Amino acid sequence: MKHFLTSCIFFLISVSFAFGITLDTDSPKEIVADKIEFNPKTGSIKTVGAASISLEGGQRMTLYDAYMDEKGRFAGGRNADLTLSHRTHISADVLEKDDTITNASGIVYTACHNCDENINAWEISASRLRHDVEAQYIEFYNPIFWIYDIPIFWFPYLNYPDPTVRHKSGFLIPDMNTTNDMGSQLNLPFYIAFSDTHDATITASYLTSENLLWQAEHQLNARRSSFRTKGSYTNNKSGDTRWHIFNDDLVELGDHARINMFLQRTSDQTYLQKYGFYDDQPYLDSGARAEVFGEYGYVASEIHVFQELRASAGNKSNPSGDILPNIHGVYQTAPLFGDTYASLMGDFIGISNMENGASIQRMLGQASVTSPWTVWGGSRITLSASARYDAYNFNNTIMLDGAGFSGTETRFLPSGYAEWALPLVNNRNDWTHVLTPQVRMTVMRRLETPAFANIDSSGTLLSDATLFANKRYSGYDLWENGEFMDYGLGWSSFYDGGISVSGFAGQTFDFSQSNDLDPNSGFHNGASDLVGRLGVEYKDWFSINNRIRVSNNTLSPRHFESVARTGTRRNYLESGYMYAVQLEDANTIANRTNEIVAGFGIGITGRFLLHARTTYNITEDKIQKQNAGIYYDHPCYMVGFEYQKDGAIRYNQDTDETYIGRTTFKLQFSLKLTEGKQGNLE
Repeated sequence: MKHFLTSCIFFLISVSFAFGITLDTDSPKEIVADKIEFNPKTGSIKTVGAASISLEGGQRMTLYDAYMDEKGRFAGGRNADLTLSHRTHISADVLEKDDTITNASGIVYTACHNCDENINAWEISASRLRHDVEAQYIEFYNPIFWIYDIPIFWFPYLNYPDPTVRHKSGFLIPDMNTTNDMGSQLNLPFYIAFSDTHDATITASYLTSENLLWQAEHQLNARRSSFRTKGSYTNNKSGDTRWHIFNDDLVELGDHARINMFLQRTSDQTYLQKYGFYDDQPYLDSGARAEVFGEYGYVASEIHVFQELRASAGNKSNPSGDILPNIHGVYQTAPLFGDTYASLMGDFIGISNMENGASIQRMLGQASVTSPWTVWGGSRITLSASARYDAYNFNNTIMLDGAGFSGTETRFLPSGYAEWALPLVNNRNDWTHVLTPQVRMTVMRRLETPAFANIDSSGTLLSDATLFANKRYSGYDLWENGEFMDYGLGWSSFYDGGISVSGFAGQTFDFSQSNDLDPNSGFHNGASDLVGRLGVEYKDWFSINNRIRVSNNTLSPRHFESVARTGTRRNYLESGYMYAVQLEDANTIANRTNEIVAGFGIGITGRFLLHARTTYNITEDKIQKQNAGIYYDHPCYMVGFEYQKDGAIRYNQDTDETYIGRTTFKLQFSLKLTEGKQGNLE
């Protein structure tokens, strides 16, 4: 009996292996046979009538008139019925195992057994199956793919690698979508497996309203590195060559250093959007980054080459043609005493413009000491002192005042601040309230922003996140000036039932003449605009967060944004609103921006899911983005239909082409070939 048991388990594993199923081969739970005949001379076993075996893992096999040799190299049986998991089931008229070759006839396979009453959602039948263990492939003869007993696909022959092969070259399942500007698109991918960690995919895309599009993707993984490349190429009906390439490589150099190399380039400004490779990026960034990090310090050296995608971005923010090398390092000491620590920062940046030959280099160094204290009454006091020195070198550079300049400039900025905060806690019944007044006084050297200081700064916007920050302005070149005070009041309340409410309101006050900033920044001489935030959450079921900035004189809103969501993962409502005022000067409104976002998800049944989301520009009366989808999530497959619309309008200066966002319809079908695994058909 022990010999029979071993052979049965071996045979069950052999058959299930051909279908990619991993069995739990624990001890058997039950063995039943009508009659067992054992040949002591040959060591073979034969059963007459039905024989069945059940394993502890839940797998079961039943077959008739089975036979097995002593070592299990030769085995067979008829009317085999295998239940390999809760949903995976195989039946075969005849099974024969000849050493490394398994043959079966009258095969029916499904991973959707018992998912629906009295019928399988899908199954695959074949007149014959042949599995070669040494060659690592499985052959199906006359395979038919059935959905609810309806034949969908038939092939005279199908060959695919067995489960021991993780990757094998060959054609993948095609996918298809339809767009408003290029018609229907059929993608036929060919997969190339160089090794288990190295592969590539080449895709030929046929478009009914455009010429053939070629796509390629390459991936290589090593123990401490990864390499990723994507690209495409086409010669369109107008005779234009259009392409793109995205590359991202990462190499780990031990436990404390790494190198990242990246490349993003395209043939023109609208190609990515038109062919569906766009991800809302305003420009493309190529370059490399090297990083070294330790327990207290960090150094990064990087270089960037930009390609502008916007039609008109202005000199301050347009990076087209610029080469940007940068070295940045920070170091923070262990506590010197108490919680007091020192930090050092150095930064080198240079810009070389390939279009006009101008170049700028800046070297920055800064040292600071910060000392936080908790004193009597729970007050938190933080004292900080710092000093910074900048050195600039210019070559044929246009300054902010419009004049050209070559030469060097330097500047020195000592500064310090004192900050006080006092959390006031009140526990009442099931509520805990925390009220925190906070004040920070900052003193800096009074220094007008020189005309040369604009390498990496295009302005700043006041918000609740700007107050009490070590730098209120963006970048390194735009400096705060003189003395100013930040002050605000924070409030948090927590309820034991899962409700939390938090809010903040504050302002900054400049005691001296501030820099000449954009009137939309919110900073003014004297008191700035007022900023605040308010958020409410109830467990994981509801949340709403609001941020606002209002005029310090009229209390009229300058910026407001709100995001709300309620419901579960399947059934939910979400909404958002954004309002912003653009000023020509301190008193003149140029235009207003109103934008709303709304979305919902509805679990119509346990398997049907509907979702939709729309971004609408009220000011311009147009849809910015819109998507909707309906899905049927069956235990054995998923079917979905999606609609997407991109309402953006973009202009290609090189080809004088105006691109209007595309509308796409996509049908998705995901087949769950085995439990927990899916194969996608889009």
